[in-house]
Amino acid sequence: MPQNRSPELPPTDNLWRTEQLLDLGYGPRAIRSLLDSGILVRLRHGCYIRASLWRAQSPAARSRQLIYAHAHGTRTTSTGTFLYSHTSAARLRRLYLWDVDDAIHLLQKVNPSNERHGRDVRCHTRPFAEHDVTVVNGLRTTSLERTTADCAMLLPYRQALILTDHALRLGADPAALQAMADNLDGRRGIRTFRRVLASADPRSESPGETLTRELILRCRIRPPEPQLEVSSRAGRHRLDFAWKEEKVALEFDGKIKYFDYSPTAEVLFEERRREKALTEEGWRFVRVEWKDLFREQEFKSRLLSALAGRPHP
Repeated sequence: MPQNRSPELPPTDNLWRTEQLLDLGYGPRAIRSLLDSGILVRLRHGCYIRASLWRAQSPAARSRQLIYAHAHGTRTTSTGTFLYSHTSAARLRRLYLWDVDDAIHLLQKVNPSNERHGRDVRCHTRPFAEHDVTVVNGLRTTSLERTTADCAMLLPYRQALILTDHALRLGADPAALQAMADNLDGRRGIRTFRRVLASADPRSESPGETLTRELILRCRIRPPEPQLEVSSRAGRHRLDFAWKEEKVALEFDGKIKYFDYSPTAEVLFEERRREKALTEEGWRFVRVEWKDLFREQEFKSRLLSALAGRPHP
């Protein structure tokens, strides 16, 4: 490799261990130069990624990439002695997570050592059976039900509810989850897990809808019907939440509703067209954004005014 110019990465591959770069002819000085010039990013001890790929990834993709980097750095395979578990398993399955850190969680049958795995790794020791194990993208991971249970006992209530709603929507077995909860008396987090199971609803299509439903219940307002289908001159429509008797619809307007991309002009036009047609049918709309979910009194006042048929000041 010429010494009079900055080194370049090979055109193939995107993730390397230190020894792989050394085998390709990149010495410690070249690796440092690649890091300093912003061509290479160090994800963890002994594992690097092409910077252009890292910069192009969304926050959710970066969180998954950190797990793949751990697997690559430790040469983890589908026959390893541990499983990726808890929120790491949830990330690999692309379950909805809200306000959760990027710590890597491992499940082992033997006493773990955090030092061996790294400071960003959380090791858990609990028995698991073969039906608790599956492979996701080549990595040994806890099953959907086991992942849901572990997360519900680790996370605070609202974060756990978001994940469980999504897991049920993706096909998690409610009976299996309930059986797990029934057999975990005395375990830390079991009260949250059981509370989540009592409230979870697979009809929620986004974290925002889950938090909206939870806030309505917390405000002691009569629960609406989620995902109600109604008709107008513009066709059939599905409302996020609806009180049919009062003809009040609550719609959650959040970026996540559009699956992490901004709504197009066409989507916004169709939403306005739909709302206009339903307004002609006597429906009133309450639109909620992320910030509204953390203004409980204002949210409650707006919604009660709409249900009472009063304009909100």
